[in-house]
Amino acid sequence: MTKKTEVTVEEKLRALYDLQLIDSRIDEIRNMRGELPLEVEDLEDEVEGLKTRMQKLTGELDDLNDQIGNRKNLIEEAKTLIKKYSEQQKNVRNNREYNSITKEIEYQELEIQLAEKHIREFKAQIEQKKEVISKTKERLGDRESHLKHKKEELDSILAETEKEEKALFDKSEEYAEQIDDRLVKAYKRIRGSVKNGLAVVSIERGASGGSFFTIPPQIQMEIAARKKIITDEHSGRILVDPALADEEKDKMDQLFASI
Repeated sequence: MTKKTEVTVEEKLRALYDLQLIDSRIDEIRNMRGELPLEVEDLEDEVEGLKTRMQKLTGELDDLNDQIGNRKNLIEEAKTLIKKYSEQQKNVRNNREYNSITKEIEYQELEIQLAEKHIREFKAQIEQKKEVISKTKERLGDRESHLKHKKEELDSILAETEKEEKALFDKSEEYAEQIDDRLVKAYKRIRGSVKNGLAVVSIERGASGGSFFTIPPQIQMEIAARKKIITDEHSGRILVDPALADEEKDKMDQLFASI
């Protein structure tokens, strides 16, 4: 690891505040994307789920049509047997043979009735499936269209911000190199523990930025002296004086404008 050049407390404070401003800008870029990446991911999952459902429904529809085909074949076979038995009845030798053939004919007629009943049921199921498929197809088309729109929106934001975000990441690492590891770790720890990611804040109207707790005048003077790193006793954030903050904001605004 490259040995860091010894720097003053004021230089550390300036570097810390600059690092905060850079990281906050990166946070802003991410906020611009907002929930879009998650929305796109959810929509992709939903579209995939609807496609799977369409495949399943189409498979069930094919199966029902196959079942109808099987029943129609069964009906034709039964009709052929009925015709055959009817011819046999003309040549029977006794009542027993006649009755036996009659029972076979009646059985085949029942088979036809049952097959026709099944066909009606299958056709009703097909109509229901077709209705579900139609609604699912409509839903799929809507979700695919919405996904396309959201992807375009996300791609547009990424195209606008990707270059800036990469440059800011590089700058963030560059400024972190100006600060000793202990301070960088403390900074990252504080950033990770607060909702807005602000680990370094300036004093505003006698209080820590974003806080209502007043900082005693003596502490304010010490902060303005820039001789040591001072943290807010309530939030744990590192504090800088307003003058330093304004100077670094102007410097960082110029940096951001150049990226």
